[in-house]
Amino acid sequence: MMMTADFLVIGGGIIGMTIARELKRRFSDSTVLLIEKESVCGEHASGRNSGVLHAGFYYTADSLKARFTAEGNRYLTAFCEENRIPINKCGKLVVAQSPEEIPVLDELLARGERNGVELESITEKEAEEIEPRVRTCERAIYSPATASVDPLRVMKAVVDAAGREGIGIRCDTAYLKRKKGRVVTNRGEIEAGYIVNAAGLYADRIARDFGFSERYRILPFKGLYLYSDEPAGALRTNIYPVPDLRNPFLGVHFTLTADQHIKIGPTAIPAFWREQYNGLENFRFSEFADVIKREIGLLVSSGFDFTRLAFEELRKYSRRRMVSLASALVKEIEPRNYRRWGRPGIRAQLLDVEKKKLEMDFVVEGDDRSFHVLNAVSPAFTCAYPFARYVCDQICELRGDR
Repeated sequence: MMMTADFLVIGGGIIGMTIARELKRRFSDSTVLLIEKESVCGEHASGRNSGVLHAGFYYTADSLKARFTAEGNRYLTAFCEENRIPINKCGKLVVAQSPEEIPVLDELLARGERNGVELESITEKEAEEIEPRVRTCERAIYSPATASVDPLRVMKAVVDAAGREGIGIRCDTAYLKRKKGRVVTNRGEIEAGYIVNAAGLYADRIARDFGFSERYRILPFKGLYLYSDEPAGALRTNIYPVPDLRNPFLGVHFTLTADQHIKIGPTAIPAFWREQYNGLENFRFSEFADVIKREIGLLVSSGFDFTRLAFEELRKYSRRRMVSLASALVKEIEPRNYRRWGRPGIRAQLLDVEKKKLEMDFVVEGDDRSFHVLNAVSPAFTCAYPFARYVCDQICELRGDR
């Protein structure tokens, strides 16, 4: 079966879906087709993330994440309210565990000010007034704009909106290859005027078919949360440690769900193939061999301490270890309350294979025929709408549209 479209978007996560909606808004007379290899959209990172709407104060002012997070937070908050999706406006505390971490709090405050994010520098006593169980050293930061939603409900509402706007959505339709200027799928070929690749874990592979992602490869990391059996409302706010600003992972923290329950995590465990969710599910030997080669290369030589990171993350498979790390942030943590692992997610983390470093910001490449979203990790869920506008601005410039 041959299909045609003015614009073809590959990937039905929130990034692909919001780009498709923005393309349709700008080119209302054009046909926009989105293909998704799974039976439903948002089956991977978009439906498996923490559900946190981030405020945007971790990122340097020159980054794309800094440009998009605060605006994305406001947009998704309004979107949830308009669509009657529950949102837990619980805020977030960032706490220090030693005096040596106080300068990092100051750096986060400075970044928040540059990024236009509302933050409060508070004392230990003021932090305890917000959350009586919190542990912090001398000071903390409070972010009132941080909130939590159910990502699956958000994704359903986004997909429904895209359908109403006239976007063609084809699930169970997997990209296979590029052939003579057409896209070959398991359900036939597609002839498209312009192609947008937002395929997450497979974005680099698809990009290489179009001559892009030469120096980049996806390195998968498995994220797991451990859920508490404590009743709803046992904590009042999200609680995060001071982050290590040298790597893209935020450390074990307390997240409140949309219905006010507690989970701790996530892990950032190196995965051995791209969709290694459970056991040998989705195992592909070629992926396994490639990922192992990359990880061994990073163990030998990397632009960051991959060996230490990998070892520390693998230790988090132990519930005891996870609870121990979390106990440094909150009082009265009982290991018996933490028995249930949540649904695993895989972070599609981009690796610069030349510099041997993990990319911290969004990475995109494209030309006048195709555009490729290579790195869209956290807080991509929060950033999705302003990021989609940025992508479409880039596409219009590359195509010469006015």
